[in-house]
Amino acid sequence: MLHSMTGYGRAEQTLADKTYLAEVRSLNGKQFDLRLNIPALLKPFEFEIRSILNEGLQRGSVECNINIKQNGASKPVSINTDLAKAYFEPVARLAEDLKLETGDILSTILKLPDVITPSTEMLSDVEWIFFETVLKDAIHQLNAHRMDEGKSIETDLLLRISNIESYQDQITVLEPLRRTKIKEGLVKVLEENVGKENYDANRMEQELIYYIEKIDISEEQVRLKNHCNYFRSILSEKENSKGKKLSFILQEFGREINTTGSKAYDATIQKCVILMKDELEKAKEQILNVL
Repeated sequence: MLHSMTGYGRAEQTLADKTYLAEVRSLNGKQFDLRLNIPALLKPFEFEIRSILNEGLQRGSVECNINIKQNGASKPVSINTDLAKAYFEPVARLAEDLKLETGDILSTILKLPDVITPSTEMLSDVEWIFFETVLKDAIHQLNAHRMDEGKSIETDLLLRISNIESYQDQITVLEPLRRTKIKEGLVKVLEENVGKENYDANRMEQELIYYIEKIDISEEQVRLKNHCNYFRSILSEKENSKGKKLSFILQEFGREINTTGSKAYDATIQKCVILMKDELEKAKEQILNVL
């Protein structure tokens, strides 16, 4: 079963006076790339949060937003009186120089950075364990979303592989006809330019066999068939993360298809090769979003 790298998960739970909200979004990416937004209460646990997300999501461009809402009583705050006094003197002098009223100075100073700060409250062990379950629930929802999208990707990939095999079957039928056409073409050229009685038929057969062996595509077709079977076997594996492995296999598809095209020397086979390349490119586009 395939898993997409695209997904969304959201979990929200309340414990005592706090409501914990975790939202996780992911898009395709070559590695695990995390943008994490957390409140001050969770700063001491940032490393643990990153590890949980990395372990649960494995790969992709991930954005995680976490919020803790304080319920009931107001959150305690502290006033940095030394900083407030340091702000007051220059502000008062400025007001005096500009001949402005000084009645609103206090309200102005209280709005300045770091004058009023939340208390240094920390999560207890029980609260951290509770939040951890909320975060893992959001990850679980995202992975369920990934699995649903992965099903449609897998269906499309199997169609692309089936189409490539269909064109390969057409090439298998055309291959004997191609050899006959090549032989007839060479004989015709010799008869027109040298004369039917002026060339060694046995030598011509030897040269023809050598030439046909050089442009033989049977090995490429066998390897391509094996790649198709291997691709399907990887799809059926239980491992979640298999996008890179499938991408490498598709690169091997490309080598065999390109070599077939370069050796074909036949318009009908070349047409099949072009159609196979088209199916391969569509498969590669899908693989970009596979975990």
